[in-house]
Amino acid sequence: MPPSAALPSLVDLLSLRSYPDLPEHFLLTAREIAVAYALAVAGGLGAGFALGGHRVLGRTFAPILGALYAVPAVVWYPSLMLFFGLDAASKIAFGFLLGFFPITLAVLAGMRQVNPHFVTVARSFGASPLAVFAKVLIPGMLFTLVGGLRTGLALSVIGVIVGEVLGSKAGMGALINHAYGLFRTADYVALVLVTLALVVVSDVLASLVERRARRWTT
Repeated sequence: MPPSAALPSLVDLLSLRSYPDLPEHFLLTAREIAVAYALAVAGGLGAGFALGGHRVLGRTFAPILGALYAVPAVVWYPSLMLFFGLDAASKIAFGFLLGFFPITLAVLAGMRQVNPHFVTVARSFGASPLAVFAKVLIPGMLFTLVGGLRTGLALSVIGVIVGEVLGSKAGMGALINHAYGLFRTADYVALVLVTLALVVVSDVLASLVERRARRWTT
């Protein structure tokens, strides 16, 4: 199929002629991504700072996290479906899982790259643990942290959409799977393009945050 053949289907899609319920599915996917990413950020920051702040725990669990991160992501999804079923929870859990590892590992890497002499000097001048955290650790690791948050967002988006493709009746991934199953190739390409736009917008927003962090750290 030539790329130009997808253009009429894209027009029909955006004008809600081929899929009148497109906004509903699009918003559902966006909400699932937002929830999955929020959970990944909360879990990744919590685990990363907990492991980074305790040397023994960090040395024990960091290799385990790295090994789990290297496991192909699709391996996790059948287990998540068993635990959470075919509803939105399994897609959110998959997005959370994919976003959790890069954020946690970025926090660990960022904390390790902070010069320990800066921490020692701050403490010697009487800085409280909170002040050391806010004025030494965060600025020193910010660029690595923001990079991990950006990677986590991209993987959370992928996790939710792939989860919808593999087993869901709603969301952009489900629509893509529906068009693919019925051999509606032009609609399939149009739906992929709309989903790609969602991915690009989320990445642009993340890149803007990363650019601000780069300016702040230089």
